[in-house]
Amino acid sequence: MALISEELLEKFEFQNYGHALEILTDAYPQEWGEIQTCLNSIHISVDDILKAGGNESPIPKKFDDVLYPLGWREIRITGDLLVKLYPRQSVQRRGRFSDEPFDEKVIQGYIDGHNIDFLKNQVAFDLEWNSKDQTFDRDLLAMRTYFDCGLVDVGIIVTRAEELNDIFKKLKIQQKYGASTTWMGKLEYRLKSRRNGGCPILAVGIKKSCIEGFDQNDNR
Repeated sequence: MALISEELLEKFEFQNYGHALEILTDAYPQEWGEIQTCLNSIHISVDDILKAGGNESPIPKKFDDVLYPLGWREIRITGDLLVKLYPRQSVQRRGRFSDEPFDEKVIQGYIDGHNIDFLKNQVAFDLEWNSKDQTFDRDLLAMRTYFDCGLVDVGIIVTRAEELNDIFKKLKIQQKYGASTTWMGKLEYRLKSRRNGGCPILAVGIKKSCIEGFDQNDNR
């Protein structure tokens, strides 16, 4: 990919859906530059991999430490839907409606509880290191909802590349990072089936080159 440096391509796998990369490059160069800076700074140790997952994992904090000082914030949105019913002006004039509604209804909680790990301007960013793979459904629904509401133009999701399984097997922890957790294969088929709706998504997979302190030739 000509729009991504060789250094990043060495460390990460990129899958581009809906021209997300082009949108980031052309419309949001500052935000995309900050994301690239963050990705370039990420180094994961074997100790990081061996520690508990979920909220106790040190890996999400590495992204927090870079992005929060740059103004990226976790955001949750809720919203009610106001429905207005307009009557036709007269029996004889079809297609002509009153300027005033005769009734209004509010659907409470029409949008509820959709959160995104990081948001800046109209760029959304989520990290899924090791959650249940259904978490991707939640992330994609949140991004398409933000997109449909005009709050974001493009989303980025970072997860594990398949090649990290080689390291997990050698460390004998593949059960912890099983096939039903968040990795690129589980994200790609959801994107190919358009679960992101109209929201362009750049999927990013963390590769072996991000892992420090591990001998790639170790045959343990």
